[in-house]
Amino acid sequence: MRTVAEEYDRVVGVDTHTMTLLTATGGVVEHLTFPSSAAGLHRALAWIRDRTQTRTCLVVVEGTGSYGAQLTEHFTQGGILVAEAPTVPAARRRGKDDVLDSARIARAVLGLRLDQLCWPRAGGTRTAIRVLVSARDQMSTERTKIINSLTALVRGVDLGVEARKALTSAQITTIAGWRTRDEDPATAACRREAIRLASRIRTLGRYLSANMAELRRFTAAEVPELLNLPGVGPVVAGTILLAWSHPGRVRSEAAFAALAGTSPIPASSGHTIRYRLTGEATDS
Repeated sequence: MRTVAEEYDRVVGVDTHTMTLLTATGGVVEHLTFPSSAAGLHRALAWIRDRTQTRTCLVVVEGTGSYGAQLTEHFTQGGILVAEAPTVPAARRRGKDDVLDSARIARAVLGLRLDQLCWPRAGGTRTAIRVLVSARDQMSTERTKIINSLTALVRGVDLGVEARKALTSAQITTIAGWRTRDEDPATAACRREAIRLASRIRTLGRYLSANMAELRRFTAAEVPELLNLPGVGPVVAGTILLAWSHPGRVRSEAAFAALAGTSPIPASSGHTIRYRLTGEATDS
């Protein structure tokens, strides 16, 4: 398969707000520093177009999913091909200079095969799914912690709740609906805290239901075939889509196995020859 240097006449490396234009042999043609604004992005796009009118060009951006996301989207909409910059170990970096770093980013891909390039994650629906899955994880974690706190409270303080088993939704609803009672100040303070915790649990439950409805709508539009599989719902479908994320993320069967946590790793000891999967917990 052809390499980047064989496929493209010009490669542009982008680091923060500095771009360096290279030839296919790694020679520097020119560099540009532009402000991180709409006008700056427009200027940068015009600069690339002006200098690559009759040549094939690849733009390599560091941080396409974070601080380089807006630039990546702007260039992509402008018809410029954008790839994610490969990771370079910190030990190989010497100092910090935007011009040198942007050139380093461009040179890092020249020898790569085309199938080794990492393409930016698609925006739009996938961005919404990523945000929703992340928010759901956060809310689920918070809800579990609060349920544990409420359970510990009603088990340690006699508030009239049977809590030897896990609290039910009906019990949580009842606690959230409690009103102030004529009781000693310490018990009243505990009751107010129980009401606050139960109310937060119910609020998070409503948020999670709304989150699930949105996830179902977006995943049905993006990957309906996954939702048709037994045992796969919106959360699992969204997680699978985000794990794959973009073309180039899974370059081979071995890469897929590593992503799935099923790559064999030597775990031999003494006369025992064995392997474990990357997703397995190590022996302690």
